[in-house]
Amino acid sequence: MSLLAQLSAAIGTGGIEVVDLTAPLSSRTPILQLPEPFGNTIPFRLEEISRYDERGPRWYWNDIHTGEHTGTHLDVPVHWVSGKDGHDVSQVPLRTLIAPAVVLDASDRVAENPDFLLGIDDVRAWEASNGPLPEGGWLLYRTGWDVHSGDQAEFLNADDAGSHTPGVSPDCARWLAEETPITGLGVETVGTDAGQAPGLEPMFPCHELLLGAGKHGLTQLQNLASLPPTGTLLVVCPLPIVGGSGSPARVLALVER
Repeated sequence: MSLLAQLSAAIGTGGIEVVDLTAPLSSRTPILQLPEPFGNTIPFRLEEISRYDERGPRWYWNDIHTGEHTGTHLDVPVHWVSGKDGHDVSQVPLRTLIAPAVVLDASDRVAENPDFLLGIDDVRAWEASNGPLPEGGWLLYRTGWDVHSGDQAEFLNADDAGSHTPGVSPDCARWLAEETPITGLGVETVGTDAGQAPGLEPMFPCHELLLGAGKHGLTQLQNLASLPPTGTLLVVCPLPIVGGSGSPARVLALVER
């Protein structure tokens, strides 16, 4: 039996489980809110073209209105000024879109402190227990934040001091960008950076450093609690938008059971 036939058979029998890591995309999907004078993306919206009526008696279809960075989505280098000479979303290497992934769980610390920042020592401690980060693969950072994804206010968790959501320290972002073999970082929050990232140095360090290094981000993931620390194969399916800085994406995990 060929390798692909074995894979297909294993999925069919449940030997390999397909876990959907994608948040449902609707007008209720939480979106990032930047302060003035910065521009903001629009909420997702369907605009009906026809629905079995005089506009089209036997078909239903819609136009979609959305931003590139709405819901579960992929960030690519050109999204940030530090990566402006890098590739757009139509040019992402295919080996990035189907690649191994590991899960680092910091949900216990985030439960105590929503502003928790992952540090280099946290990742090294994970490696000591689980092995090295995957070459050309993804680090998926579980914080438990997906439980808030049904409500915009809870998901952004903002007050007069800004948003309070977990992220990565500047030193760790630089280390992940420059010294590790991963292709990108996946998170459960609205963006790869912490809610308080505007006050860090550099500002928005995951965007600045990872995208500047030609790496990638995945945001608003769900169901990371269903994945083991190692052994996942990630499948990322963005739209190949020519010139696009990112795209909503369906993200699937293949896990051997």
